[in-house]
Amino acid sequence: MNERRPGQWPVDDPADLGTPPSEDELYTKRQQEKALREMCLNSIQHDLEQQPTASSAHAKARVWCAQILAIAEDVAAEKRKAA
Repeated sequence: MNERRPGQWPVDDPADLGTPPSEDELYTKRQQEKALREMCLNSIQHDLEQQPTASSAHAKARVWCAQILAIAEDVAAEKRKAA
């Protein structure tokens, strides 16, 4: 009974996980993600501010929400298909 099952210790060939990212790399990545998020939200805000009335701004916000949810459904379906 020399067979070993997956996950059993000790591991003969450990996985190479590479070097962990530095603090500077993590900070830069967080800042890039934050900037992208702010650009997207600012774009939506600008579009809403262009609406002539409060009710049209609310209506446009509902359109944005519906479009974002549709995108999320498409992305989720693709991820389920890929898994």
